[in-house]
Amino acid sequence: MKRQLSRDAAHRAAQGGEGQSSRIWVVVLALTVLAMIAAAAAGIGPFWSGRHADSPKAVPEPSGTSSPQVRDDQGPIVVAISVDGLNPDALERFGREATPTFHRLIDEGAATLNARTAFEATITLPNHTGMLTGRTVAGPQGHDVTMNVDPGGTLADRHGSYVAGMFDVAHDHGRSTALLAQKEKFAFFTRSWDDEHGAEDHEGGDDGRDKVDIELVAEDAPVVKQLQEVLIGDEAELVFVHLRASDKAGHRHGWLGAEYLAAVRSVDHDLGQIVDLIEASPDLTDRVTIVLTADHGGPEGSTSHDNPLLAANYRIPFIVWGNGVAAGTDLYALNPGRQDPGESRPDYSGRQPIRNLDLESTALGLLGLPALEGTPSASWPALALR
Repeated sequence: MKRQLSRDAAHRAAQGGEGQSSRIWVVVLALTVLAMIAAAAAGIGPFWSGRHADSPKAVPEPSGTSSPQVRDDQGPIVVAISVDGLNPDALERFGREATPTFHRLIDEGAATLNARTAFEATITLPNHTGMLTGRTVAGPQGHDVTMNVDPGGTLADRHGSYVAGMFDVAHDHGRSTALLAQKEKFAFFTRSWDDEHGAEDHEGGDDGRDKVDIELVAEDAPVVKQLQEVLIGDEAELVFVHLRASDKAGHRHGWLGAEYLAAVRSVDHDLGQIVDLIEASPDLTDRVTIVLTADHGGPEGSTSHDNPLLAANYRIPFIVWGNGVAAGTDLYALNPGRQDPGESRPDYSGRQPIRNLDLESTALGLLGLPALEGTPSASWPALALR
């Protein structure tokens, strides 16, 4: 059953702040123990089941520590993170002291700070559509999303026919999914793949048309807190998380200024909370991989990022961190089939740079699932991570 946090609930949760995450662990552990005691007293079996009623998942025995308890499920989990408006110059300029978690992900993962956005646009909705679908903006295999506001329709309305995304593949193969975003315009995606507009499931058992099982879409929504709950409860194997603080500061005060630095540091803190949660559980440490990128950057001092010809706009990071990822490696060195573009802005002909469009195939590959077929990125060499 879909779990959706309303805008009012999201606002109330946001008022509580992301700083409450440490208390979440204690509360979840206490509730888990109490429920298990009650279940044992009643003589009934496991009380916590997965999305499919015919495949319950057991709860592990309490460890007696303060670490959050998660269910013992051996399947991989992918947390795909988009840091809206992250100019990688910020990470290089501000350094490890200001952004320790970003640098840790780079040092312990496979990364590049010289990836590219979509060739056609350096704005939010077109690039996020590409991340989720593996499609370029224009052309016969493009997604045709050129606007940067929610038009009120669906992706199929824009393209003229249904456009599948990575949530289609994961959901139809029996994985649970979540989309957590800090801009209301992301309702365009949840609407496009909901129980009314999503495609029929023809993979094995019918899991329904709604491709996103858990959604939280609201301005400045408490997505990190929600992600922690999803991971603790083992509620989804594919989670997309959108963090907007850097973009918000850039538009209000200009990119790479003091306010922007403060926003990037706040995102770094959010990432630190996520990594801390993962490392608090051996189960999550073994299962979770983070794939992090951005939709665009922004020029120093500017409050706009619309010009796709500017390197400050089209140059972005692409970082993969987790169990099985080669530590401290450059993604271009691992992938000779891709071309480090230097300072250039290559189109879609010839050997490709690493792009944010690679998020879809990378996330699905980490789940052991096939990439979407018939997309431009499907013809590019899949990213090797070790």
